[in-house]
Amino acid sequence: MSRTATSPTSTSLSARQIWTRARSALLILALILIGGIVVATMRSADHHGRLDPRSADPSGSRAVAELLKAQGVTVDLAGTLAEATAATGADTTLLVTTPDLLTGDQQSTLHETMARSAGRTVLLGPGPASLATLVPSVSTDVSTHVEPLEPACTLTAATRAGTVDLGGERYLTSHGTADRCYLADGRPTLVRIPGRGAGDTVLLGSPELLSNKRLDQRGNASLALQLLGSRPHLVWYLPSLADAPATPDSADSPGSTFLELIPSGWLWGTLQLAVAALLAAVWRARRLGALVTERLPVAVRASEATEGRARLYRKAGARDRAATVLRTATRGRLAPLLGVPTKDAHSPELLLPALSSRLPTDSGHHRQLLFGAAPSEDAALIRLADQLDALEREVRTS
Repeated sequence: MSRTATSPTSTSLSARQIWTRARSALLILALILIGGIVVATMRSADHHGRLDPRSADPSGSRAVAELLKAQGVTVDLAGTLAEATAATGADTTLLVTTPDLLTGDQQSTLHETMARSAGRTVLLGPGPASLATLVPSVSTDVSTHVEPLEPACTLTAATRAGTVDLGGERYLTSHGTADRCYLADGRPTLVRIPGRGAGDTVLLGSPELLSNKRLDQRGNASLALQLLGSRPHLVWYLPSLADAPATPDSADSPGSTFLELIPSGWLWGTLQLAVAALLAAVWRARRLGALVTERLPVAVRASEATEGRARLYRKAGARDRAATVLRTATRGRLAPLLGVPTKDAHSPELLLPALSSRLPTDSGHHRQLLFGAAPSEDAALIRLADQLDALEREVRTS
């Protein structure tokens, strides 16, 4: 009968132990999350996106919007095409930041509004995807990089501004009265096309001169204020998630990949969490230390351990392993009785001659009994055990 130890131990962890081990990692994770939320909250007021008149980032356009307001121009941000077209009029400048991302139906609606309006429409970087609908009389040539360019035209706004940072799309137009300015390899990157009454349409090959990082360079601010401030009211059309028809096209636009659509803050946050998890794993691994032996929670009798081990062998059908254990134990007990060193007990060349000298029987039978093949069935294994017991008794009595 087994007895219970006075101080039993268990391999399972209690709730208190789990909390003690995990609380440091949870505290670090909580601090990271709280810090991220605080930083995101502090930056959310100023960080909006590219060409956003509310954004103070280098790629935003808050600087030009503030300058226009200082000159008395009312700047209204439109997040949908319906809001943008509803606010147009003779005293309005409509700025379209991403005409190429509009769907075909949206471009048709915008073209009808441009045709009816007596105000000004400024298209930033329109390319082949939008020009065929919005301005059919204009096509594009191979685009170029943004660089300082001279006006090279008689347009008043361009001559007053002088050298500006332009480039991007280069245009070809068959409109006879169009103004063609800031030539790059002989093609204009700014085109002004007269429209209905005092209205007109302005095409800018690149929106870079409106960004905060370039506005204070050369004549960028002057050209931006003249193009966008010629009317007392400016509608800044910046498509948003609420502009449902534009969303699928912008997500599926050529050149956009999955990683490009994920905000950079999320990528950096994921990288920081991965590094934190790696450091936590290294920290926990160092605390494992060396293996420590522990007392069994109960005292088990040798006969019970032997019986349990035999049942495991039987359940697994491991007759070869059981036969090896029986033979190894028998050889270990026979060697001292025969005067063979214990280290040579499992060498047939030393053990069998000593056994033959003690028992003048068939040496081949001894070899098969002590070093033979594994039994093929349970009955043969039981017979082997009986024969090993008989051999050991015979040696002890001889």
